[in-house]
Amino acid sequence: MGVLTNKVERDELKPGDHIYTYRAVFAYSHHGVFVGGCKVVHFKPEHSLISPTLASSSSSSSSSVSEVNDSSEAPCPTYPDCGYKRPKSGVVLSCLDCFLKKGSLYRFEYGVSSSIFLTRFRGGTCTTAPSDPLQTVIHRAMHLLQNGFGNYNVFQNNCEDFALYCKTGLLILDKNGVGRSGQASSIIGAPLAALLSSPLTLLIPNPVGVATVTAGMYCMSRYATDIGVRNDVIKVPVEDLALNLGLKPLKRKRKACDTSISR
Repeated sequence: MGVLTNKVERDELKPGDHIYTYRAVFAYSHHGVFVGGCKVVHFKPEHSLISPTLASSSSSSSSSVSEVNDSSEAPCPTYPDCGYKRPKSGVVLSCLDCFLKKGSLYRFEYGVSSSIFLTRFRGGTCTTAPSDPLQTVIHRAMHLLQNGFGNYNVFQNNCEDFALYCKTGLLILDKNGVGRSGQASSIIGAPLAALLSSPLTLLIPNPVGVATVTAGMYCMSRYATDIGVRNDVIKVPVEDLALNLGLKPLKRKRKACDTSISR
C-alpha cells in the first residue's frame, strides 16, 4: 500500500480484489470487484445502463445514438458478455477496459490501522474492516449479479457500498443514516467539520490553527462512519440480503450469456 495512493498494475490484481478508478478528473471514484478473467462486477444507477443489444438494435435512430454516447455504454468490441446485467438491476459485469474507461487502476485496502486510515485524507480508499476470503467475495459478487443489489443511492447504496458488502458481508442497520461508503462520508464530513469548527474562529484567531482543527474534525468524522469501527453493522449472508434490503427477487430469464459467464 502506497503512502499517498493505492495505484496498482493489472498483473498485480487477484480475483476478489476491490478496485476503483477515478472519473471526471478525480471528482469521484467508481468501485467494483475484480472476479478474474479481465472481468469486473460493479453497481451503477439502473437508468444509466444500456444493454449492448439495445444499443445495436437502436443505432439507426439519432436520439438513441445520442443516448448511448451520452451514457458511454457503447458495445464492447472485445468481450461479447461485457455489459451483461439482469433486467431492473444496476449490477453489471464489465471487462476491465470498459470499467476503467482509460482511467488508472487502484486497489481498495482492507484491515488498515486507525493511524493509516486517518492519514488518508480522501475517503473511499481504505477501511479498518478486514476482508473475507476472496472466494467468498467472488461468490457474493456473482450472486448479486444474478439477484440485484436494490436501488442505487449516492449516499446510502452506491458502487462503493456494493464492493464493501462483497468484501465484508456487512450491512448498516440504520437505513436512514449514511451508508458504508467512505466517499459519501467525505462529502458529508467536510461541511460538517467546517460547521463544527466555525465557532472556534473566535477562540483560535490564527487561520492555520482553524484549518488544522477543521481537518482533524473532518478525519474523525470519516473515521466514525468507517464500517470497521461502527457498532450499527451486522453480518448478512448474501442469500439473505434481499430479505434485509426488502427487495423483490428478480424474475429468472435464461439467456445465452448466462452460460458464457458460468464457464
